[in-house]
Amino acid sequence: MTATLTTDERERARARLRRRYRGLRLGPVALPWRTRPVVAAAVVALVTAALVGFNLMVGRTPLSTGQVWAHFIGTDYEHYFTFWRVRMPRVVVGLLTGAALAAAGAITQTIMRNPLASPDLLGVTHGASAAVVAVMASAGSYGIISGPLAALGVPAVALAGGLASGVLCYLLAWRGGIDGYRLLLVGVGLSAVLMNVTLWLLTLGEVTDTGRAMVWIAGSLSGRTWENALPVAVALAVLLPACLVAARTLDALSYGDDVARGLGLPLERARTGLLVLAVLLAAFGTSAAGPILFVSLACPQIALRLARASRPPVLLSALVGAALTCGADLLARNLLGTIQLPVGVVTGCLGALYLIYLLVRGNRKAQA
Repeated sequence: MTATLTTDERERARARLRRRYRGLRLGPVALPWRTRPVVAAAVVALVTAALVGFNLMVGRTPLSTGQVWAHFIGTDYEHYFTFWRVRMPRVVVGLLTGAALAAAGAITQTIMRNPLASPDLLGVTHGASAAVVAVMASAGSYGIISGPLAALGVPAVALAGGLASGVLCYLLAWRGGIDGYRLLLVGVGLSAVLMNVTLWLLTLGEVTDTGRAMVWIAGSLSGRTWENALPVAVALAVLLPACLVAARTLDALSYGDDVARGLGLPLERARTGLLVLAVLLAAFGTSAAGPILFVSLACPQIALRLARASRPPVLLSALVGAALTCGADLLARNLLGTIQLPVGVVTGCLGALYLIYLLVRGNRKAQA
C-alpha cells in the first residue's frame, strides 16, 4: 500500500505531533509537558503509595503506621521477617508485574488501534502457562525436577514460554508485513490452542502438582520473594525508557498506517520493534506472578481516560497497572478473612465489570 496523504495533510499531522511535544528542553533533550497527564500520574502515584501502606499494615499481624515507618527507616526490627520477607516482596512483585502488563497493553492497543487488544490475545500469557504446567506436570511430587530445568525455575520457564509463543504468533501473522487485524486473529487462535494444551497437560500431572499449577495459572502473588522481583525490575528499568523514547513512533502509529508512512516512518520496522517491547514486558510480568488477567486490557483504557489523550500513555498505564494490582491484592488477601484468593481472580472480576461498562457505553454511543 502506498501513502495517499497530500502535502497539506502531512503538514497538519506533523504540526499536531509538534504541538504535543512543546514543553521542557534540557540541552539536546526535549521533554514533553502536558499538564493533565502529569497531574493524573501524580494522583495515581499517591493512590498507589496509600495502597502500598495498607498492604504493609493489614494482615494476620497488623502493623501501625508508625511501625511501618520505623521499619522503613530501620529503627524497628520486631516484625522484620513479616515486613521485609513476606509483605514487602509481595507488594513489590505486584507493583512491578502490574506495571509491566499494563505498559505492554498500552503498546499493543496503540499498534492495533483496538481497545480490546492485549498481550493475552497474542498468546504470550497462554504460552507461559503451557510452559509452566508442562514443567510442573512432568516434575513429579513437590515440583522436583532434574537436569537443566531444575536450575531454571518456574519464572524462567514462564518467560521462555511467553517469548516463544509471542515469536510464533508474529511469524504466523507475517505476510510480507504485519497487519494488526491479522495479528489479532492469529493471536486468538494460538491462545485457544495453547489453552487446550494447558488443560490437557493438567490431566497428566499428580494432584499436588496440578493444584500448584492451577494456583499459578490463576495469577497469584502468594509466596513471592525478592528473587521474583529482580528480573521484572530489571526489565522495566530497561524497557520502559525505550518505550518513552518511542513515544513519537506510537503517536504516529495511532493516526493510522497511511499517516505513519506519510510522515516517513519505517512502518514495519517500527511496529516490529514495539511488538518486541510489548512481548518482553508481558513475558517478564507473567513470569513473576502468573497471568494476572485484564490488567493489560483495562489499565491502558483507564489511563487513556485519565489523560484524555489520543492513545493510551505508556507511563501512566504502568502506574495505573501497579495501583490496580496492589489494590486487587489487598482485596484478595482480606476479602474472605483467612482464605486468600489469587489476585488474578479479583482482577478478573474487575475486568469483567469493565468490559460490561465498555459494552454499555458503546451501545449508548451507537444509539445516540
